Amino acid sequence: MLNLKNPDLYNNREISWLQFNTRVLKQAQDESLPLLERLKFLAIYGTNLDEFYMIRVAGLKKLFAAGIIVSSADKLTPLQQLREIRVYLHQEQQVVEYCMNGILKKLETEGISVKLYSEVNQHQKQYLNRYFHENIYPVIIPIAIDATHPFPHLNNLSFGLIIKLRDSDNTTIERFGIIRVPRVLERFVELENDIYIPIESLVAEHVEELFPGYTLIKYASFRVTRNADIEIEEEEADDFLEILEEGLKLRRKGAMVRLEVGSDGDDEIVNFFNRHTNVYKDDIYTFHTFLNLSSLWQIVSNKHFAHLLSEPFKTKTLPPLDNIENIFTTLEKQDILLYHPYESFDPVVKLIQVAAKDPDVVSIKMTLYRSGTDSPIVKALMSASESGKQVTVMVELKARFDEENNLIWAKALEKAGAHVIYGIKGFKVHAKATLITRRKGGKLKQYAHLGTGNYNPATSKIYTDMSYLTSKDEITTDMTRFFHFLTGFSKKGKLNELYMSPSQIKPKILSLIQNEARKKANGRIIAKLNSLVDDDVIKALYKASQAGVKIDLIVRGICSLKPGIEGVSENIRVISILGKYLEHARAFYFKNDEAKVYISSADWMPRNLTRRIELLTAIKDEKAREKIIQILQLQCADNSLAHELQSDGSYIKVKNDGIKIINNHKLLEEYVNKISKAATKESATSIEQLAARIFSEDDQNVI
Repeated sequence: MLNLKNPDLYNNREISWLQFNTRVLKQAQDESLPLLERLKFLAIYGTNLDEFYMIRVAGLKKLFAAGIIVSSADKLTPLQQLREIRVYLHQEQQVVEYCMNGILKKLETEGISVKLYSEVNQHQKQYLNRYFHENIYPVIIPIAIDATHPFPHLNNLSFGLIIKLRDSDNTTIERFGIIRVPRVLERFVELENDIYIPIESLVAEHVEELFPGYTLIKYASFRVTRNADIEIEEEEADDFLEILEEGLKLRRKGAMVRLEVGSDGDDEIVNFFNRHTNVYKDDIYTFHTFLNLSSLWQIVSNKHFAHLLSEPFKTKTLPPLDNIENIFTTLEKQDILLYHPYESFDPVVKLIQVAAKDPDVVSIKMTLYRSGTDSPIVKALMSASESGKQVTVMVELKARFDEENNLIWAKALEKAGAHVIYGIKGFKVHAKATLITRRKGGKLKQYAHLGTGNYNPATSKIYTDMSYLTSKDEITTDMTRFFHFLTGFSKKGKLNELYMSPSQIKPKILSLIQNEARKKANGRIIAKLNSLVDDDVIKALYKASQAGVKIDLIVRGICSLKPGIEGVSENIRVISILGKYLEHARAFYFKNDEAKVYISSADWMPRNLTRRIELLTAIKDEKAREKIIQILQLQCADNSLAHELQSDGSYIKVKNDGIKIINNHKLLEEYVNKISKAATKESATSIEQLAARIFSEDDQNVI
């Protein structure tokens, strides 16, 4: 029997995440995509990397500083991981710069250009000078650094210029300073003819106005990254809101973990800056392009060049939700499974809006994790509460980087009279659930929504997620018990029909895998998720593979499992799909289970399975179950957007034969368009037949 604890059988979590971001970068390198679509992926790559440094690298640094050697199944220490991360990113930086320069060069032929102040004509310089004095000069912050002017604190993701100056009256005197560029200023100054000027280029031209009596010798742009993980000692917190607000302030002041410097920065400039900031030398990155890749969104969002983005898809509302008078009556007749963004998220929003206005609705209970900045759902909940309905909302204040937004909504809901729960001590509530209770015929009837994604209409247009709508009593009764658990005290926290972490989901997943293993070659598993890290789940999958079970894993991001290892995982295939939409749904197929299909808010990671409140739902409705199976089949067959994980931890793009190209994003768009058009003129039966035909044409026999 092979030792399944052997570290060689596991990919490192952090390196696996970096490979995911590399696949995002490959989208930016894909010359078949429109130019601004490629630039968009560069912006996503940069945003992802910022968060990785703020959270993951910062965490490893703290572990190393504390002398902790605790490691995961791959057995790499924090120091070993930090070294590998730095080597990986310094090598990849050259690829990023080459890619960006190539895209920008091609954009020039389309009428978009990024130029320095020195590269524009005199008329344009005059405009830029006026712009500087009217829009930048009043808010920019010049800072002298000397014995009486200490080095300033720089907030997380602060951006600006490091400058070296010479006294105009006494040329032997040289001094250093900093110019902070506030975030209220856009990263690029846009000229009317779609020329983008990096703001540091313009500011550098006016340094001597900011420091009268001094001459600029040299400068370099800089950007700092700090530890942004908020630590909250909940046992010490009498007022959770107050301590979280304090944590948000401290986020801006965490330990500095990365320094990015423009290519003009020589050793003298960098060494001066780093004497005060003390960033480890290998966490200093010098860029030969401009800093802050996430700022590329400013260019991507230029509406005059929308034709340089992928063609937008208008989400559709399909039967039976496209033309109904009463959504509650519809849910009493049948369950509904929606696959976003192809199918609109609007029915979920409308369900809550209708419930808020319906005089027969007595209560609405909901979890909110990331709801967006202008949420129609939260507004509906506030309206419902103000009209006298019982509204209970679990607002997860620890949703990373959405804490501030969630604080605002939580206070607004409380002000409207809703009962707001701010979290469960020691856990994040990551479940996506809504329960509506309504009077019908002198009795109470309940309606539920369970999802794999957030209640955020904006992200629902770009994230793939699943929504399950039902009025089945066995599910709504469990949902009532779930919300009672959130609002009250419970030592058991066990549900009957649904499965809830931290106590139920992991044992259930392990049991489902083990059941397939007992069926040996007749076993079959397909699992679609964002991340796979949990050691016990991976070992169970290895054992199932050894028993002969065919396993397909569709894992968008981190995957610590290694497929294709002889005697261990040769029956396991892992693909990652990246394309127009961000794959976010969690759905699972187990051939020999009675329910066969499940959806969940939880990935197979220790944090989801043991440190969060999550839900796993069996899909027993035949139509909904078949729809999920077809989606999983289609994704397994994808040979356009899929990258396949190799046994050495690398990923290789899945090749197509040029005859049958299966791009699951494109095919699903076409499918929904056809169903939507057919719905206006055909019967429900003929629409179902069309749906079945479309899927059967594009699927491979993977089950």
